[in-house]
Amino acid sequence: MTIITRRKFIEYAGASALASAFIGDRRVSSATLPNILLIIADDLGQQVGCYGDKIARTPNINRLATQGIRFANSYVTQASCSSSRSSIYTGLYPHQTGFFPPDNNPVGQIGLAYRGAGYAMDARVVTMQQLLKMNGYRIGHIGKLHVFPESSFPFDYWDATDTRDIELIAHSAEKFLTQSRQQPFFLTMCYFDPHDPYITQVNGYPQTPYDPTKVPLFPWLDSADTPSLRQKIAGIYDGITRMDAGVGMLLNKLTELGLYNNTIVLFAGDNGPAFYKKAKSTCYEPGLKVPMIVRYPGQTSPNTVSKSLVSTVDIMPTVLQAAGVTVPQNLAGRSLMQLFRGNTTGWRGLLAAEYTSHTRELFKPRRYSGCALQVHPQSLPNRMPNRKAEELYDLSTDQYEFKNLAESPKHQERKKFLRGQLLKWRQETADPLLNQAVLAAMEQQHYSDG
Repeated sequence: MTIITRRKFIEYAGASALASAFIGDRRVSSATLPNILLIIADDLGQQVGCYGDKIARTPNINRLATQGIRFANSYVTQASCSSSRSSIYTGLYPHQTGFFPPDNNPVGQIGLAYRGAGYAMDARVVTMQQLLKMNGYRIGHIGKLHVFPESSFPFDYWDATDTRDIELIAHSAEKFLTQSRQQPFFLTMCYFDPHDPYITQVNGYPQTPYDPTKVPLFPWLDSADTPSLRQKIAGIYDGITRMDAGVGMLLNKLTELGLYNNTIVLFAGDNGPAFYKKAKSTCYEPGLKVPMIVRYPGQTSPNTVSKSLVSTVDIMPTVLQAAGVTVPQNLAGRSLMQLFRGNTTGWRGLLAAEYTSHTRELFKPRRYSGCALQVHPQSLPNRMPNRKAEELYDLSTDQYEFKNLAESPKHQERKKFLRGQLLKWRQETADPLLNQAVLAAMEQQHYSDG
């Protein structure tokens, strides 16, 4: 990967958008290009039946997996909703989507997009939706966007209705699909489930709620077994069941309208469950590892499972390639198309992720590489009590990362290798936190209120 500065990337992205604009007015036929449906579930890790979860009731997602390819080792770029989604929509890591001015007053999509938080992408970063619209696609979005600036998303249809009402939003999707018969469409359906607050039933869904006394604790938790914890876990599974029913309704709408056979369906979570100790807003497996399923008629074979390391940063280049749109050269992600055909030649053997901030009080930057190593900036020891600067886990024997091997003499060579790979990735992606002045400015910005 070529080392680029953030400014060079933004200049390139702007040039790419301008070039695409010259063909943006063409009318393309939905008969020659595939429709694309992207489904995102909020705070969903791999708590899905086809990923081996014995408790989850997910027949519709399971059936989708039998019709295409399921990625067993799929990860988000950051276990925080807005940052994760910024990567899905741009093909970049979160730290690449912001702009850090010379006055060291940094902003970027490094945390939740809500009013007053200051977390947003640079408006010049090109989104997947912009490129698809420039190339003749009709763009729809149902549910929360959760990425600023909203002006970066040229929606032809946007319904921000609460997506827990799965029948209502299925009808909303039908409206968009019916309006899109004259051109190919790109629709993002963002289910709010299984995000908190955890609601047992919404309009009768799920039909049979979970009994909190009968749900097991998630295996990575070392918390005390309490009724409130079990109620939370039951609520998560209730949301998963409801969301799955919504997915079934949505796919049925495609079938009823005769669109299913020419529609690519991508399904993914945006981060793991909201257990902040080891899942959401961390760099541990339960936070970063999510389901990712792709059904692409004519390209993916039924019942295919890939063990390759993939990331949600790969979604944008995959979608653009499928849509016949030139993929910008400097994206961090890469198209999954070769994996659809079982070709793993030259595919990545190492995966990187990050965490910078979720909310302002949760600014605790760290970086992750190789599915094993975490590095936390040494400048923040007072903000991260009882945490080591480096953590190393053997996932083959310690799936949920309880035994830190970073100081083990046996693993020093591996740690050194991963440390080097992490630095290389940070340099190649122009990580602004390599600059201590930027890190100090960000600390000041986040902690100035005490």
